[in-house]
Amino acid sequence: MIARLPLVVPVFALAAFLVLLALTLAGWAPLDRFDAAASDTFRGYGDASPGVVGVLRIATDVAATVPFLVAGLAGTVALAVRGRRRVAGFCATVTVLVPVLWGLMHWLVHHPRPEDGFVVITSNGFPSGHTSNAAAAALAAVLLLWPRLGRRGRALTVGLAVAFAVFVGLTRMALLAHWPTDVLGGWLLALAVVPLAAWVAGAPGAPGAPGSHPARLPRPPGAGRR
Repeated sequence: MIARLPLVVPVFALAAFLVLLALTLAGWAPLDRFDAAASDTFRGYGDASPGVVGVLRIATDVAATVPFLVAGLAGTVALAVRGRRRVAGFCATVTVLVPVLWGLMHWLVHHPRPEDGFVVITSNGFPSGHTSNAAAAALAAVLLLWPRLGRRGRALTVGLAVAFAVFVGLTRMALLAHWPTDVLGGWLLALAVVPLAAWVAGAPGAPGAPGSHPARLPRPPGAGRR
């Protein structure tokens, strides 16, 4: 069983991502100033703390593309072997679609990374691939584990997932591998793609899910009341 967020969440995330993309392409001055100011702050901290930078160079690669693909492939195979075709399809979709989407964006969208960063990367930077991978993996784990956990387990899982996604995003900014705009774009991309993939996997007629109804995450208190 796969938990599903309300459709308004991925729809809002997709709309926000497209707005951010448009502002990035247009070179909107307030956004550029924010990126520059935040990156200058991270640069000052990194120059003063070379040891921390060295640790972050290693830690950030937990969300690199190869580990993400290996983990996703392993999860897909394990689920398929156990006969959980619908869940395996969801895992495979997220594993393939997220890197393909941010990879295409890097190819199509001209948005250079900060100059003279603490890591050397020559490709375009919107959205952050590491951040997209981390947020997608974290959110997929929440949706997969949610139906099997109690209240405390759910709270712990959500907390760890958010912490992981935020941590990886911060490492990309701290290393000057990406602008804050790129990291925000990575979070929004994952928040749009993963819940939509969960809805598709649980739709009537989806492989392995005849007539099934995946669990939905609870709506905020008072939602739907008048």
